[in-house]
Amino acid sequence: MSTSTDYYRQVAKDLLLWLPLASVVGVLGGGAAAIFLAALQWVTETRVAHPQLIWGLPIAGFVVGWLYLRFGKDVEAGNNLLIDEIHNPKAVIPLRMAPLVLFGTLASHLFGASVGREGTAVQMGGALADQLTLITKRNQSDRRVLLMAGISAGFAGVFGTPLAGAVFGVEVLALGMMRNNALLPCLIAAFVADFTVSVLGGFLGVHHTHYSIGAVPEFSLWLGLMVLIAGAIFGGAGKLFADSTHWLGKQFKRIQYAPLRPVLGGSILALVVMVFSAERYIGLGIPVIVEAFQQPLSWADAPLKLVFTVFSLGAGFKGGEVTPLFFIGATLGNALAPILDMPFPLLAGLGFVAVFAGATNTPLACTLMAIELFGAPIAPFALLACTMAHLCSGHSGIYKAQRMGSGKGRPIDPEQAKTRLGDWT
Repeated sequence: MSTSTDYYRQVAKDLLLWLPLASVVGVLGGGAAAIFLAALQWVTETRVAHPQLIWGLPIAGFVVGWLYLRFGKDVEAGNNLLIDEIHNPKAVIPLRMAPLVLFGTLASHLFGASVGREGTAVQMGGALADQLTLITKRNQSDRRVLLMAGISAGFAGVFGTPLAGAVFGVEVLALGMMRNNALLPCLIAAFVADFTVSVLGGFLGVHHTHYSIGAVPEFSLWLGLMVLIAGAIFGGAGKLFADSTHWLGKQFKRIQYAPLRPVLGGSILALVVMVFSAERYIGLGIPVIVEAFQQPLSWADAPLKLVFTVFSLGAGFKGGEVTPLFFIGATLGNALAPILDMPFPLLAGLGFVAVFAGATNTPLACTLMAIELFGAPIAPFALLACTMAHLCSGHSGIYKAQRMGSGKGRPIDPEQAKTRLGDWT
C-alpha cells in the first residue's frame, strides 16, 4: 500500500509540474510556428509574383552562410543538435538558434531554394523550450522532456497535426524505442501549440492546407498487398533522399569557406530554374501536392523534386526536408496508382506520409498524421505503407543523430543501440 501511495503521489506531482510547463512550451512553440507560417506565406507569394528573385539566391545563401559561420557554429547542426542533447545533455540550446533558422529559412524560400519548413519550427520550438530549463532550473531528466515537448510543439504547430506531433517527439530519437514517459508532456505541448496556431492564424491570415482523398475503399487482402508493394517503393525513395542529401553535403563541405557553398549551389540552381522554367520544383511545392490528389501527374515530378531538394539542402540552404518529402511521396504515389490499379488520391495520400516515414524512421507518427489529415478510414492502409517504408529504408535517415535503438530486421547489441545513425556502418 505504501509503495502504491508513493507512486500515485509522484504521478500527482508530475501532473502539477507538466500541465503548466508543457502548456507554456506549447504556447511558445505554437506562437513561433504561427509567426513563421505567416512570414513564409508572404515570402512565398512575393517569390511567385517576382520570379526574377531567383537570381538573388547565391547572395542570400552567402549572407545566411556568413551569419551561421559568425554567430551560429554551435547551432548549425539544427534538429540533430536537439536529438543529441536529449540523448547526451551538455549545454542549453542557445536562444539564437530560433532567429537564425527563421531568417535562414525565409531567405531560402524568398529566393527560391527547394527546402521545407519542419526543421525551422522544430528548432524554434526546441530552442524556446530549452530556455525554460534555465528559468525553472530543471534537472537533466526534466530537460530531456522539455526538449521533446518543444519538438512536438513545433511539429504540431507547423502541420496542424497534434497527435502526430506528440508521437514524433518521442519516436524520432531512436529506431524502435519510444520514450513513452515523455508522452503526456508532448501531448499537452502539441495540442496547446496547435490551438495557439489556430487562434493566431486567424489574426495573421494563415491556415493549414487541407487535402482530400475522397472515399477510401474497403480494406482487402489484395489492396493490402498492393499497399505493401507501394510501401517498399516509398521506403526506397526515402532512403535515396536521405543518403543523397548526406552524400552531396559531404561533397559541398570540400569547399573550406562555408558561405561559398550556397553561393555555388545557389548559382547552379538559379541557372537551371530559369533556363528550364523549373519553378514547379522550388519552394514548398504545396500547389503540386494538392494537384497530386486531384489529377494524374507526370512521372518526372517526384525525381525532379528530389534532385532540387537534395541539391538545395546539400549546398547548405536552411529549412527542412519534410514538406519536400510530402511532395515526392504524393507525386510518386500518384504515378504508381495506375500501375497498382489503385485510386490515385489514396496512393498519393499514402506516399505523402510513407516516404516521410521511411526518411525519418517514424512510422507511428506518420500513420497518425495520415489519420489526422485524411480521416480514420485510411488507418489500415497508412499503417501498412508506413511500416513497410520504414523497414525498406534500412538503417538510414535524414537525422544523423538518431540512435540505432533496436534497429530494423536484426538484433542490435545493447552497446550498438547507442550508436548514432550517422556513424552506423
